[in-house]
This record gives sequence, structure tokens and C-alpha cells, in this order.
Amino acid sequence: MSETVHLVCAHCAGVNRVPTARLGENARCGSCHQEVLSDHPLELTSGSFRKHVQHDDLPLAVDFWAPWCGPCQMMAPQFAAAAKELRSEARLVKVNTDAEPGIAGEFGIRSIPTLILFKGGREIARQSGAMGTADIARWIRARAVDA
Repeated sequence: MSETVHLVCAHCAGVNRVPTARLGENARCGSCHQEVLSDHPLELTSGSFRKHVQHDDLPLAVDFWAPWCGPCQMMAPQFAAAAKELRSEARLVKVNTDAEPGIAGEFGIRSIPTLILFKGGREIARQSGAMGTADIARWIRARAVDA
């Protein structure tokens, strides 16, 4: 990893350059002065999705889900726990496929929950089906290192 990484602020979507040595700390956004990283999954919309995919240097794990989906609801606390565990290693975000059908269609989401891992602006891995916290963290770490 380089000496700095670009991170999209969890609050204002401003792009920040953060020294890699400070990733474990509570780096603050240069625009809104809130913490850049979040220890819970962010809910992305069509307005914020591209910015995160294209400008975040950390791997970005996207959980495509819907409110009516039982397995999605079962996996939500597991995904949140993984977000806390991986806070300085990867960004974990959610896209509601009912609210954002255009994004779901663009990526050919046919079943939910589906996780897609992005790195460097491109899809590097995909997994369908609910997973536990340890499996989510292991899946992200294994694929992010290979990319």
C-alpha cells in the first residue's frame, strides 16, 4: 500500500488523502471534520455509489440487499460486525436493490444478498448468499490481497 490512501468521507462524501499510518486512528475529513471512516456499513445511493467505487483506495465490499429479504435481514448484523472488524482494511457498504434498481441491474444482481468486492474501481469478486461475520471478513481479506 502507498504512504497515503484516498478515502471518501462517510458523512459528506468528500475525498480525503489519509496517511496509511493513520488508518487505525480516527482521521477527520478536511471538509466536514467528522471521522472519515465508519465502523458501521454506509447505505449508498445512485448519487454516492460511483464516488465510493471510483475514489476509495481501500477495498469496497458492497452488500446488495432488500428489506423484504429474510437472509438479508439475518446477515445484516453479521455484515455490521465485519464492518467494525475491518474498519481500517476495507469499506463495507450497502445498496438497497429496491431503492436503487439501476445499480442492481447494472451489476446483474439476480439473488440477494450478494456481496461484490471492488478495488481500484473494478469488481474483483462476487459472492451470493448470507454469510457470518468471520466468513465475510475472511472472504474480503482473501480477495483484496489477491487483487
